[in-house]
Amino acid sequence: MLSEQEKKEILEDAQKEFRRNSCRFTKEKNIDIISFDDYLLFLDSVQKIFSPFAVSNHKTITKFNKL
Repeated sequence: MLSEQEKKEILEDAQKEFRRNSCRFTKEKNIDIISFDDYLLFLDSVQKIFSPFAVSNHKTITKFNKL
């Protein structure tokens, strides 16, 4: 949850014309058209952020999973 100070800062930021325009223009960009190579570069950059996960030798208990 946001604190009262964070909410106030967000509302003040929304009053700035530059910020409103930058958010407005991002909706206009067509991100549906992306090359497969660009997608792979994106995945590669995301993977660099996270460290490798340790492989677990234990069985995963799935009796509490719900759809």
